[in-house]
Amino acid sequence: MKIVTNVLENIAQIQWFPIIGLIIFLTLFVFLVLHVIRMNNKETDSYSRFPLDETDSNQAVNNQVFKQ
Repeated sequence: MKIVTNVLENIAQIQWFPIIGLIIFLTLFVFLVLHVIRMNNKETDSYSRFPLDETDSNQAVNNQVFKQ
């Protein structure tokens, strides 16, 4: 473990990596929350039926894409 710690301490500007990772995560999280909030009821109902749908999963996804 000492080798890994030593290597990571010698990388220049390593303190920016966690900050960049956090910014990417928060951006994607906010985007997904906004997308879920803005979904209409028809879209929510169709997603809720996916696990119970008896049709082929590829066919259900293709039908959903073409309906929009």
